[in-house]
Amino acid sequence: MMLYQSFKMALKAIAGNKMRSFLTMLGVVIGVMAVVVLVAIGQGANSSVVESIEGMGTNLISANILARRTNPVDMDGLNELALNPFIEYVAPVSNVNGTVKAGNATYDDAALMGTTPGYEHIRGWELAQGRFLTQPDIDNRSLVAVIGSEAASEMYGTTRAVGETFSLSGYTITVVGVLQANGNSASGSNDNQVIIPFTLAQRLSSSTSISSFYVSATSSDMVEMAQTAVERYLEKAFQNYTANSWGTQYTVYNQTEMLDTLSETTQTLTLMLGGIAAISLLVGGIGIMNIMLVSVSERTREIGIRKAIGAARGNILMQFLIESLVVSLMGGVLGLLLSMAAVDFLAPVLEMTLTIPVQVAWLAIGFSVFIGVLFGMYPANKASRLKPIDALHYEG
Repeated sequence: MMLYQSFKMALKAIAGNKMRSFLTMLGVVIGVMAVVVLVAIGQGANSSVVESIEGMGTNLISANILARRTNPVDMDGLNELALNPFIEYVAPVSNVNGTVKAGNATYDDAALMGTTPGYEHIRGWELAQGRFLTQPDIDNRSLVAVIGSEAASEMYGTTRAVGETFSLSGYTITVVGVLQANGNSASGSNDNQVIIPFTLAQRLSSSTSISSFYVSATSSDMVEMAQTAVERYLEKAFQNYTANSWGTQYTVYNQTEMLDTLSETTQTLTLMLGGIAAISLLVGGIGIMNIMLVSVSERTREIGIRKAIGAARGNILMQFLIESLVVSLMGGVLGLLLSMAAVDFLAPVLEMTLTIPVQVAWLAIGFSVFIGVLFGMYPANKASRLKPIDALHYEG
């Protein structure tokens, strides 16, 4: 009964000063919104990173050669590596600089690269039309290309572009295949690719070295063994290479390692954003304490009268504590509702999937309640300690 009466009086006091109560609540609303929305954005970014890395290919292992002088990695070595029982495909990759012109149109967004057969399997790409590169294309430096769906649409106005031609560095290249739309991955768009034979790419870039290659393990269970095989191959290839000022000669990463590293980074960023946002919630709590102290000062005579007619210290303490708690709880609930609306609005703007985790929602509400109790305790305690005679003679 006492709790109900205290709750009723707290609501009456809040309703009696609507604007002041709303402004006090606003600090908690903004704090909860900041925490929930920023954590949702952080987790959305983490999900995007995971999807992007998974979009790079199945059981992917990447190797980058950092050596600046002699590079012992060659096609013969990669062909031998491909015979390993834990490895399904091996494909070198070479980025190419050049201008793609289809008729009078120039396609500036083309991601030019050279590779070999098997790369499409490593990346998990499928063809919408035509074929991928073949070994004769590599052996003969054939003037052919496989392009992404976006590239086909931009260059020819249609994705049915097999047989069309474009010019690149003075060469006339024929399109032999068009990839199905794949969207984006961590390495960028998968639909603006213009893929030519690796040997042709080497000729265009005047380079015979292999600076990077991708490997696909036979299954997800074999990724570690496949990576070990790649590392052993590179270790053997570089065994006579003396370490010098150029540093490490190569790096090898598998998809899981990249995923763990980037996920850890985005999770740390999410915690940092949540921590920064929590500061605004603390500021809202300070606002609650400030207004409650003002409320105690304004209602000093009321407190004296209640004590004079028999109200115990616990009754006064409970009344003001509940008042603080109700303000913070209402602010937390309103902040959560506005966060849901903000997330729905921001998801298409940021082009990512945003959701509010249930545990984060409960944590935000719980923290707002904790803030209400923490910062309401001092004003409530101060009110409960007032002596009736002093309170009744208060003229403020």
